[in-house]
Amino acid sequence: GAFQKKGHSARVLSPEEAERLAKDQVLVSEFKQLKLEKEAQKNWDLFYKRNSTNFFKDRHWTTREFQELKACREFADQKLTILEAGCGVGNCLFPLLEEDLNIFAYACDFSPRAVEYVKKNALYSSERCKVFQCDLTKDDLLDNIPADSVDVVTLIFVLSAIHPDKMHLVLRNIYKVLKPGKCVLFRDYGLYDHAMLRFKSSSKLGENFYVRQDGTRSYFFSEEFLSQLFKAEGYEEVVNEYVQRETVNRKEDLRVPRVFLQSKFQKP
Repeated sequence: GAFQKKGHSARVLSPEEAERLAKDQVLVSEFKQLKLEKEAQKNWDLFYKRNSTNFFKDRHWTTREFQELKACREFADQKLTILEAGCGVGNCLFPLLEEDLNIFAYACDFSPRAVEYVKKNALYSSERCKVFQCDLTKDDLLDNIPADSVDVVTLIFVLSAIHPDKMHLVLRNIYKVLKPGKCVLFRDYGLYDHAMLRFKSSSKLGENFYVRQDGTRSYFFSEEFLSQLFKAEGYEEVVNEYVQRETVNRKEDLRVPRVFLQSKFQKP
């Protein structure tokens, strides 16, 4: 069983959780932090080498959660151009292309290996999508996508993997290819999600920022932080709220609190 609620209030920690987080103040050394930043691409490439295309489930929930994908059409069969920023191995991309035949998708990922998996997928067609390798913090999207040409950008569980100091560069890059009046659809880890509380001590890189054992990193967003980040790059906030779910494992009597941030920001 599971329940879900949306809203602007962050999850309230139990006293034990609050104490554990308060104790965990020791940060990973600066030397290791610089190494992780330098090797970020290699670590994600190794992640995809280990897990192939099997780690993430296909995200058939995307169109259900993001009615905006349909709502951003001005008429029924309008051809939409989308950008999936950080496409991984296509778990979001291919369900979308299957479900909606009037979409042309640009898709990019940090990991060259992930991009290769997308191109090898039986559903991949260069008539319907253009996939390319890209470090969104420094490679100019305009090299692959015309300015002001994209109807909607999806940024789903991507920004959390990027160093907080560089997140604004991603939003600035995306801004250039998005049409005026169109939106970025965002979903990512929210503050005090179960995954954040499971990190062992000595995994902390900074406030709400952690490293996993495989060297990949994860940031947990507060509503305020995300709002300021987008607004500083010229976007307008349309929706920005926590999605809180509690997944219940009856057999083991475990309640797992999941917290995501689901948002929509518009280019004026």
